[in-house]
Amino acid sequence: MKKIHLLGIAVIAVAIGILISISGDVATYATFDQASEAGGIVKIAGTLEKSKEMIYDPAVDPNYFSFWIADASGKSNKVVLLRDKPQDFEMSEQVVLTGAMKGEEFVATDVLLKCPSKYKDEEIALRKKANS
Repeated sequence: MKKIHLLGIAVIAVAIGILISISGDVATYATFDQASEAGGIVKIAGTLEKSKEMIYDPAVDPNYFSFWIADASGKSNKVVLLRDKPQDFEMSEQVVLTGAMKGEEFVATDVLLKCPSKYKDEEIALRKKANS
């Protein structure tokens, strides 16, 4: 075989490897009920229940943060994050959790916050100006 053919095969093999590794991280969002049934790691998208208790005391345990999330079905569940509280957590509009159910609690290994845009007010003002 020519060197160019070997190089082409190597590039294709690397591309396939990358696609396989990326596809393993693609997941659909589950509800807390589906997470209980699945028994493994899932992603749950929901909204922060600001009226319920949030527990984070770094003096006692800096790697324990608990809070409540309402999932897409509206079910509210306690979530435990075994790391420090994310900055601006209370300001988040939506929370995406990665983790698994352990008993009645969802133990999150990763949290992604969707916070309100600091440019939202500017965007609204620009739209009003454009429409007038």
